[in-house]
Amino acid sequence: MNFSRRDFLKTTGLACGAAALPAWVPELEASEAAAVDREAIVEAALSRAKKLGASYADIRINRYRNEAIFTREQQVQNVSRTQSFGFGVRVLVKGAWGFAASYITTPESVRRATEQAVEIAKANAAYQRKPIHLAPVKKVVAKWKSAFQKDPFEVPADSKIEFLLKVNAAALKAKGTSFVTSNLFLANEQKFFASSDGSRIDQYLVRTMPGFTVTAINRAAGDFQTRSSLAGPKTIGYEYVENYPWVKEAEQAGEEALAKLKAKPVTPGKYDLLLHPSHLWLTIHESVGHSTELDRALLWEADFAGTSFLTPDKTGKLKFGSKICNFYADRTQPEGLATVGYDDEGVKAQRWPLVKDGIFVGWQTTRDLAPLIGENSSNGCLHADSWGSVPFPRMPNVSLEPAKENVTLEQLAAGIDNGILIYGNGSWSIDQQRYNFQFGGQTFWEIKKGKVGEMLRDVAYQSRTTDFWNACDGIGGRATYEINGAANDGKGEPQQANAVSHGCPVTRIRQINVLNTAAKKA
Repeated sequence: MNFSRRDFLKTTGLACGAAALPAWVPELEASEAAAVDREAIVEAALSRAKKLGASYADIRINRYRNEAIFTREQQVQNVSRTQSFGFGVRVLVKGAWGFAASYITTPESVRRATEQAVEIAKANAAYQRKPIHLAPVKKVVAKWKSAFQKDPFEVPADSKIEFLLKVNAAALKAKGTSFVTSNLFLANEQKFFASSDGSRIDQYLVRTMPGFTVTAINRAAGDFQTRSSLAGPKTIGYEYVENYPWVKEAEQAGEEALAKLKAKPVTPGKYDLLLHPSHLWLTIHESVGHSTELDRALLWEADFAGTSFLTPDKTGKLKFGSKICNFYADRTQPEGLATVGYDDEGVKAQRWPLVKDGIFVGWQTTRDLAPLIGENSSNGCLHADSWGSVPFPRMPNVSLEPAKENVTLEQLAAGIDNGILIYGNGSWSIDQQRYNFQFGGQTFWEIKKGKVGEMLRDVAYQSRTTDFWNACDGIGGRATYEINGAANDGKGEPQQANAVSHGCPVTRIRQINVLNTAAKKA
């Protein structure tokens, strides 16, 4: 049975269901942690770890809240809230890591978990080839909160549903659009960290993640085309929902989905590409973000994204891209999904170069990775997606610097005789060393003699990481810069999800191989 928004609210008891859930609270101290003596728990973990021979120990006491709303046309499909609370203890014994966790936050439970973590570390030490050494870190006592104006968890579910249904209605204004789905994901992390180094850190952050997809169908031809939202998730409050022109974009998306049905198929060949930030962020993520993870380069990690074509001996030597390419890792970037105050071992968030003037110069590191390449401090890349997950190296925000001059999209297009302008991310693939890749997009526009013209369809481009970035000869100015990203970057086994953003300006790449994804194979 289908329900309208009004019917849904009346018949499913959404208000009652929400009221039955534990109340969303503004601070960790006001949550389940209020029922426990936090210092007693910290003391139980750190003193027990020291007594059992740990050279280092830390504990994370975390609470996670998530809310998700899904709609289709004028129907509400699902509204859900989840939350979890618990702790995780990490110890270093005989040069090896051990970890254990529990949702029972009592001193006795913490002591038992610490003992288990020590036993795991001792078992690991028997098989560890080289003992782990940690880069030093300063003792930190601090509180940090992400930047937002309106906490989305304080906004009524009714208002959020109303927003999504307005987006859907706008997308369906274009006559001939068939379906539209929309969603709103909200995440809140309340994290407390304590270590045997003396650090005590409280953090509170919220992420707001709206999105939609509109579909147009040509039933006679057996064809369908989609257009998804171009704006990405951000570490920001509900003001993102209120201030960004979601309704306007949804209306445009409906028109573009219909236009894609009639668009001219691309002719395969070499083209100059003009890549909008809503598209280029994913290419950066796969080719630059993953390739500069040091644990992959050292073969410590190969799940999902494989290893890396980069190796430590190439640092400061490899010509990764053209001279105008400057990539930075940044845990402090405003609105970035990977933006924090401190990572999950108490290292302060920072910004550092990965590629400078086209030369590969830096890695993503943690306290145990940094010494392996001769560095005496971590870049702060340790993260876990839950109190019950083992923290391990995760990608920070990785972004391409804009030009210092005020270069516009139109100016970059003017330098293209035969090219394609691409918006949005679509299908993609990349090999296990982050080298050979193929990317699609949302919408594609022909560029002829410096002018953006008619829409194209069925476009994907292929290249190799260093060939691609060395073919970059034009970068837009600050006014063309946007930040985008994803909240579900997978890594590890068992899998963990990482939220990460990538900022970039409009960028021009010369003579890249383009194929027609709908072309029939002989």
